[in-house]
Amino acid sequence: MKLGDFLKGRLSAILLNFIGIIILSIFLFSVGNTIDTIITVAAVWTTVFLIFLTYTYSTRKMFYHDLMKTAEKLDKKYLMGEVIDQPPFLEARPYYDLLKVAGKSMLEEINLVKRQRKDYKEYIEQWVHEVKTPISAIKLIMDNNRTNISRTILEELESIDRYVEQALFFARSEDTQKDYLIKEISLKQCVDSVLIRNKQMFILNKIDLEFEHIDKNVYCDSKWLEFIINQIVVNSVKYRSSQQPMVKIYSKDIKNGVQLIIEDNGIGIPAHEISRIFDKGYTGSKGRYYEKSTGIGLYLCKLLCDKLGLILTAESEENVYTKMTISFPIGNFCKAGAI
Repeated sequence: MKLGDFLKGRLSAILLNFIGIIILSIFLFSVGNTIDTIITVAAVWTTVFLIFLTYTYSTRKMFYHDLMKTAEKLDKKYLMGEVIDQPPFLEARPYYDLLKVAGKSMLEEINLVKRQRKDYKEYIEQWVHEVKTPISAIKLIMDNNRTNISRTILEELESIDRYVEQALFFARSEDTQKDYLIKEISLKQCVDSVLIRNKQMFILNKIDLEFEHIDKNVYCDSKWLEFIINQIVVNSVKYRSSQQPMVKIYSKDIKNGVQLIIEDNGIGIPAHEISRIFDKGYTGSKGRYYEKSTGIGLYLCKLLCDKLGLILTAESEENVYTKMTISFPIGNFCKAGAI
């Protein structure tokens, strides 16, 4: 609270006291008091009034300073009305009561929104599980009646299945800590699971797959890790090279951890876009030009990696290659494994 603002707020009281001193001085002079007496009375009045202003300013400044410190410590500022003390000066009591009413209303609104979001999330999760049943049934029918057309249908079904799964993981992304189990898993098993799931896509697009040193064990949740790998692999195929498309998956040891690297020889990412590919909804020039893209896949991958204690980075050169690296720091595994 600035002194200038405080004085502006009490300008009427200052003017009233100034006028009062002038009127009193005129009155004292008219009844025969000396100039010295009048000056003494005016000085005493002014001194008392200045002491009052100083005390009032210091108490209010201290109160507002404590309010700001409390607000800075609060993660949820809307709870301010619940934690502050009642102000010591009467003119602020109505504002304090209003803040209490507003805070209560805000909490009720937040709880309502949370309930609505929870209901919507539960509906999405239920819908995803329900829709996966007919997708699996159609896949089984197509597998048992193989034709050239059935391969194309199976690839499209895989795409539908991926989008449905993406919706499920997006719905659960806010509460990943309630839906994962950190334990020692095999990178090879996770990669194999993803490749088997997408075998029709690899066959129809004539993708050459290469593997090196993926027989490593890491600490993570297999379900969430498979989702991340799947999104990256699908992107590698989606933005593949027109000649001899290749996806290479390998791992390497680093200080205090392991890296899983998924590299392709596709169309790459322009240098000025590489820093934005993990932004929500960002599709980039390639996504808009080559194929319709939602801009959600890599955003989800980065979000889940952050929550799982993993590090996801990208490296690319346009029309040459794209390399996505998932780093598994050992220190974070130990911490996560204790959850």
